[in-house]
Amino acid sequence: MDRDYSKLGAEDAPWLTDPSAIAVCDAIGVDGHQVLFVGGCVRNALLGMPVHDIDIATSALPEEVIACVKAASLKSVPTGIDHGTVTVVSGGKGYEVTTFRRDIETNGRHAVVAYSRDIEDDARRRDFTMNALYAMPDGTVIDPLDGLDDLVRRRVRFIEDAGQRVREDYLRALRFFRFQAWYGKADAGMDADALAAIAAHLDGLETLSAERVGAEMRKLLSAPDPSMALAAMGQTGVTGTLFPGADARFVPVMIHSEEALGLVPNWIGRLVALGGTQMPERLRLSKADRRTYVAIQSAVSGGTALLETAFEHDAETAIQVYLISCAYAERLADPDMVTRIRDTATRVFPVTASDLMPRLQGRALGDELARLKTAWIASEFGMSKADLLALSQG
Repeated sequence: MDRDYSKLGAEDAPWLTDPSAIAVCDAIGVDGHQVLFVGGCVRNALLGMPVHDIDIATSALPEEVIACVKAASLKSVPTGIDHGTVTVVSGGKGYEVTTFRRDIETNGRHAVVAYSRDIEDDARRRDFTMNALYAMPDGTVIDPLDGLDDLVRRRVRFIEDAGQRVREDYLRALRFFRFQAWYGKADAGMDADALAAIAAHLDGLETLSAERVGAEMRKLLSAPDPSMALAAMGQTGVTGTLFPGADARFVPVMIHSEEALGLVPNWIGRLVALGGTQMPERLRLSKADRRTYVAIQSAVSGGTALLETAFEHDAETAIQVYLISCAYAERLADPDMVTRIRDTATRVFPVTASDLMPRLQGRALGDELARLKTAWIASEFGMSKADLLALSQG
């Protein structure tokens, strides 16, 4: 280890010195309750990665949390009180505070929980060892299940029995591959027990809602390089179960082009490259994401010219079409073509309705504008306004 992983400092976790977070911890801990930062914020801070959400776990029961924060003149909102979660508002920020819990019943999608005062109970109900890490308000890391070694080695492992963890919530199969893409180390390989457990429980994947699957795929495909995870999804049968006809073999070529060109990953472009049938429905894409998916997929399958796609849609859509086309041809994208695409997306059709009036009116005017635009696009935007007007008058 090049650094001390036993304690977080303000340089790793600036929220440790945030007055609003300190106020929450002080309020709940006043009666001797354990108050610990947990999960993603601890994991990512230890890895030097961005932290988005600050979650807090406590031995205090929900009603005790509410009473403590009220006494400290802070506001509490029972956002998930049925599951032991209270949102505490401090300094204008909301912190989710959840009582230690243990699962008493699971059905593959949801769990029935009971409150606990024991941190190990809380740790054991989590999914991966690297997510069962806690930090005290002073930054001291608490590792109830020896997950720190896995984190340091970038090894994604289920807590204790992998099959049991998957049966508790079948979405964990997808989360495994997502975590592998974001946090796993490629040369370390993947945990064999996890892969075997996922392959043995493929039927459970079909019980998952399209929204939950879609959210996981968005996160997975947004990783810098999900190639290894996607390949393993195919080998375990996950891809075939959830996305019939999908094939991840073109995605690595697409990613090589992205890296060579310094492009930010576009998860929808990668989704199109995967192929498969009825993806928008299977993932319950939002209307905006569906439009983007259809625009890219239609241009790829229909052979629409790249520059036309850039003009009719936008540069990003055309770039994704280009990257996918290059991947299908098993070649890297040309930076000069990307530059042309971006330039084309900024162009404005030089002829307006007023240029053709009063000679043309109504439907005839619209038809002529469409004809001239088609000619202009076919010339790869080389025809000038004078050329187009001459064409119209001739």
